[in-house]
Amino acid sequence: MLNINNNTSRLKREILVRIAKLQLEGKLAEGVNSIPKELAPVDSNPIRCCIYHDREILMHRVIARLGCGLEDYNDEKRLAEYVQEALNREKPTWPMHTVLDLACNACVRSHFMVTNACLACVARPCLVNCGRKAIEIKEGRARIDSDKCVSCGLCLQNCPYHAIIKIPVPCEESCPVGAITKNESGRECIDYHKCINCGNCMRECPFGAMMDKSQLVDVIKHIMNKKNVVAMYAPAVAAQFRVEPGRLDGALLAAGFSNVVEVALGADITADKEAAEFAERMEKGDKMMTTSCCPAYVRAVRRHVPELADCISVTSTPMHYTAEIAKKEYPGCITVFIGPCLAKRREGMDDELVDYVISIEELGALFVAKEIDAAQAAPAPKNRLPTSTGRNFAKSGGVAQAVKARLKDPSILKETVIDGLDKAGMKRLAEFGKIHTGKLPYTDDTPNLIEVMTCQGGCIAGPSVITNPKVALTQLAKYAEAGEPVNNKDNAG
Repeated sequence: MLNINNNTSRLKREILVRIAKLQLEGKLAEGVNSIPKELAPVDSNPIRCCIYHDREILMHRVIARLGCGLEDYNDEKRLAEYVQEALNREKPTWPMHTVLDLACNACVRSHFMVTNACLACVARPCLVNCGRKAIEIKEGRARIDSDKCVSCGLCLQNCPYHAIIKIPVPCEESCPVGAITKNESGRECIDYHKCINCGNCMRECPFGAMMDKSQLVDVIKHIMNKKNVVAMYAPAVAAQFRVEPGRLDGALLAAGFSNVVEVALGADITADKEAAEFAERMEKGDKMMTTSCCPAYVRAVRRHVPELADCISVTSTPMHYTAEIAKKEYPGCITVFIGPCLAKRREGMDDELVDYVISIEELGALFVAKEIDAAQAAPAPKNRLPTSTGRNFAKSGGVAQAVKARLKDPSILKETVIDGLDKAGMKRLAEFGKIHTGKLPYTDDTPNLIEVMTCQGGCIAGPSVITNPKVALTQLAKYAEAGEPVNNKDNAG
């Protein structure tokens, strides 16, 4: 997995900060053209062939950060016109992704390569274990015939010198459902029918060619127009900032939001309802239920493992219930969900109660633009606190534990967690689908509650986080500890 500290992430955040600063100063249309020039000055070392090519790519990155797609890019259209388009739109546009063809390196297809560490040893396990006879020894080194090779990886696994390496196509490799393939020009494109919006391609592309279309300009526009804009921050967001509980709320108010609602409150509603649903399903004889809080997982099942579709919990997500709270308490408000991933952006587009979804990266850019240090913000008073289990939804295992804590008889629950929907996670999902349809047998060890986290480690490791997941996990523990205990008197089942 590509570390969150890399140059593509830095560029993305720097562009967001510059856009936010210009917009807050009322100078976005006149100042946006200077962003590519400032980020690629004439005297800097070019990343591509020349500074001017770098600037052209940066211009495309700015367009995506304005929330506009690159599919119908017009080279005669100035950045100021894209700014006007962004400021005039009434709602975000589909699709949420956009591919920057200019930045795509058109990587050669994934393959295995023998390095000069090969000693053409006597054992020759690479050759012996290759069922396709794709390896031969020439000039003192193993050679792979690409026409015969099927990329099984047995040569890599068996080489005692680690002399064989895999050259991947990062975006294709990271996609768990095969939604990314090369077009006729050799560049990558997304099959939106297959795509589950996990955001892995966006995170893993080292050229930053897979991009999300930002909604930050839209949110700042409403804040500047003095609208009642309500921030709804997910538990994963609280884990990204090293602040005491309450100070993040204060920082959001300082950033211009009218009111703040913790999504952990919605998580408590989800946990209450899922516990009741689980108990009801078990009572009527169902064998299996899956939690439904991650929209990427739900889409993965509906598109790729339909055998499990009727096992998906019908309970709505914390985002939805939090938006219900906001719309009820602040009539006519504009709701803005703040989260760590692309999947929630898709969920927001499908939920009429959610107006906008911005990422942790975008929130961080807004704080920088307004010179807000969340750790120093004045704590905001809270009318009510969520439970510690609601706040723990952000980590793997947290949802299942929240459901378990609300059951009258927790012993009826046998939970398991699919920690990350990579290709192995999808394979495990498919196995549960076969169990559910009778193609594989149920056993005493078969779990009856399956929690699926698309991102390994949970939402604290989403594709738009700004903090190392291990650090975020520690911060989440402190945040959760300050929550209320679960009230056991109303337990389900």
